[in-house]
Amino acid sequence: MDDQDQGHVAEPAQPGCDLPGVVRAREMTAGLRAAMDDVVCSVATLAARVREAHAARVWLPLGHSSWASYCGAEFGISRAQAYRLLDVAHALAAIHDAVTASTDLSRTRDTDPAAEAALDFGLSQRALIDVCARRGDVAQLITRRLATLTHNGQEPLDEPTVRAVVRQAVHDVRTTPPPPPACPSADPALAALRAVVDDLAASTYAIGELMLEAAPAHLSDTAAAHVLAPLCEQIGEPLDHALAARRYAISGDRRALHGTVL
Repeated sequence: MDDQDQGHVAEPAQPGCDLPGVVRAREMTAGLRAAMDDVVCSVATLAARVREAHAARVWLPLGHSSWASYCGAEFGISRAQAYRLLDVAHALAAIHDAVTASTDLSRTRDTDPAAEAALDFGLSQRALIDVCARRGDVAQLITRRLATLTHNGQEPLDEPTVRAVVRQAVHDVRTTPPPPPACPSADPALAALRAVVDDLAASTYAIGELMLEAAPAHLSDTAAAHVLAPLCEQIGEPLDHALAARRYAISGDRRALHGTVL
């Protein structure tokens, strides 16, 4: 992880030196310690406090050379654990931003960590760590699915619905490998075939987006099948194709089309 704290080495804080900064850093450290020690504290609250402490660079007035050394000295955790906490904080912040930008559940984030933790999505630290590197993908999925629900007239969205959308988006990204890099083929026939498959996938994705308007992403396949069956009968589309297209629109993974469309 590329953090700017590594290049800043501070001299140990001297007694009476920059007293307001030391006092403030101690207050923030106490808050962070309370969040880490309290076993019933939500992941959201911990992540918000980590983000606040890291953004304030609290290690400097306390005489530590970096975030990692600060976490080791103050909380007795390893460098890897210290940066995993940052992964959790960054992932949850991206999710929070996507939700508050897309709904009127917005609880404007300020300097109070409780404001960012107001919508606790019930996500585990492990899940947030797993999607940190792809948090942009998670945010895009959440934004698109919330927009679909709003377009369908389900506004205002309540917290259980938003929570379900967020948890499903995190699950989908966790279980879907990132797409392999595009590798153009030197064989013209193979390149032409790939282009046909790409076009078919693109049109199927568009169909899947339409299916999501009728059966939003938080519905299971079984529930979606009940909703889509009458529609598919009217338009002459096989139900299994419609469900596969919907799964593809949800995940972005072409393997969802294997055995049906592709």
